Amino acid sequence: MRPLIAVIGRRASTSSALRFSGTIAAEAVCDAVLRAGGEPVVLHGGDRAAVADVPGRLARFDGVCLPGGGDLNPARYAQPADARSEAPDHRQDEFDLAVIRTVLGGAVPALAICRGLQVLNVACGGTLRQHVADGPVPHLGGLHEVTIARGSRLGQLAGADTVTVSSAHHQAIGRLGTGLRAVACAPDGCVEAVEHCQAGVLAVQWHPEDQAAAGGHDQALFDDLVARAREGALVPAG
Repeated sequence: MRPLIAVIGRRASTSSALRFSGTIAAEAVCDAVLRAGGEPVVLHGGDRAAVADVPGRLARFDGVCLPGGGDLNPARYAQPADARSEAPDHRQDEFDLAVIRTVLGGAVPALAICRGLQVLNVACGGTLRQHVADGPVPHLGGLHEVTIARGSRLGQLAGADTVTVSSAHHQAIGRLGTGLRAVACAPDGCVEAVEHCQAGVLAVQWHPEDQAAAGGHDQALFDDLVARAREGALVPAG
């Protein structure tokens, strides 16, 4: 049996395949989970009652992937909005924060990507840099190197101290949240990955799904998520 991996859905106001709004997930993320041996299931946010029941809904899953998306409302980390920030989606914010808080309070393993890393940091009491200007490091869209801390789980998965990643973001970690350890950074000092000191959460600022089909360190992140999910699924309940 493939471990069930909840891929947290993204709300879309329009879609060429739908008559109305929809809940979507990137095929590249789902494909990477499938290659790793997991079964990706897109989890719909729903109404307030459904969000309030996130702990119960996630209980049937073996792992969670919290993917990229739009900007988190800066009010969530007590900052005024920068003019360059996107208009927030309050329902998506509530859903994602409920998911990551459930993960932090339980034993389900998780991989957080881009916005997912930012949601994790805010849930842990950290802040975000609301706009990261493009420069020598192409954060807004392109490939760049990151340096990984030795002895970290990420370093073990990557098998190298430096890897090339695919970035597409204009926000990043500001003040690091409680319980998080920065384990990778870009040449300009931007935090590119964190690990939680207690919960089974690994989070990266880049988009590993972009290059995962080629294998290597990006697919290894999904392989690790599914491996951890499988281990948890084999533990007898009670």
